[in-house]
Amino acid sequence: MSETTAPVTAITSASPSAAPTPTPTRGRGARISLGALQVVLGLFYVLASALPKLIAHPSAAEVFDDLGWGSAGMYLIGALELAGGVALLIPLLSSVAAVALGALMVGAFIVNVTVLHGPYPATPLILILPLALIAWVRRGHTAELVRQLRLFRLERRRA
Repeated sequence: MSETTAPVTAITSASPSAAPTPTPTRGRGARISLGALQVVLGLFYVLASALPKLIAHPSAAEVFDDLGWGSAGMYLIGALELAGGVALLIPLLSSVAAVALGALMVGAFIVNVTVLHGPYPATPLILILPLALIAWVRRGHTAELVRQLRLFRLERRRA
């Protein structure tokens, strides 16, 4: 080792609570597959799910009228799906987005079974499985997000 390079273990944070957490080792193929899954799900939520609601496509408008939620409910759900789909593509937000979209899918399943009696009630449940996988594998991003929010809050108090 040359004199100008320091071992990685010698570089530490001043605060013991901010010590880096060990990153679990995953194969390159697993990381690429998970990233591809996130992109596919993100595009699905943005293009196939949120877009018809946000442009008030007649098929989406009819469903929300049947629910009695009208256009306000349709635009709200569309905006939530759009935000979740985009957030799936942002590494720091991916785990939180997967949990939020999973919760939205639980609600969609309940509404589909109890009110709409639609032909595909299992679709939201099927979408929960890859969302749960993303939330679990990317859970370290949630810890990092919380750490950054705490630092931001601390800096705002000092200012």
